[in-house]
Amino acid sequence: MRFSRLGKACLLTGLLTLAPAGALFPVAPAAAQGRDADDLASVARYIREVKSLTADFAQTDRNGQTLTGQLTLKQPGKIRFQYQKDVPLLIVADGKSLTMIDYEVRQVQRWPIGSSPLGALIDPSRDFTKFSKVVQTGDPNVLSIEARDPKRPEFGTITLVFRRNAAAPAGLDLHGWVARDAQGNRTAVRLSGQAYNVPVEDAAFRWKDPRVRSRPGGH
Repeated sequence: MRFSRLGKACLLTGLLTLAPAGALFPVAPAAAQGRDADDLASVARYIREVKSLTADFAQTDRNGQTLTGQLTLKQPGKIRFQYQKDVPLLIVADGKSLTMIDYEVRQVQRWPIGSSPLGALIDPSRDFTKFSKVVQTGDPNVLSIEARDPKRPEFGTITLVFRRNAAAPAGLDLHGWVARDAQGNRTAVRLSGQAYNVPVEDAAFRWKDPRVRSRPGGH
């Protein structure tokens, strides 16, 4: 499968979204603020308790195109999005940088992990409650949290979606997330087959640099 530059940019919307400063979702009513504080504390505890996560993912872009793959996460700050075999892209965070490797055109791009909305998910040292709020869903079994650093709105907005599950860390199961770019385009990532706190080797977050080519004669 070949992708245009636009198509590749759409793949990244859910990971490197740059959103406008304005809030994208309504603020919870005052009567719900006590419950909201408890829910935010539960999400913060979830992030602290999840040392690793593996799951299948399906990512749907603004055009309705869906790609699948496998997600691997390890705290602190490591994550890998291995797309389906016909997609020549790999996205990896090694604890410091989020890197997109494009094997089709032999290019590598990097961003500080803190510049990505995913920092809300893979940085357990951050105080989650300072840059997030509960978004009312109308379903008591679904918890939706919008994370946005108000001091750095250019870093984007991500809405994490959890399902309540007593058997999962902190009683929550990460169902996926929704992100919007500066033009309001929406990308959704849905997870399935989640496995928590399973052994994950650091080698999972290494990658082959497509810019390195062997010299003639093998030297």
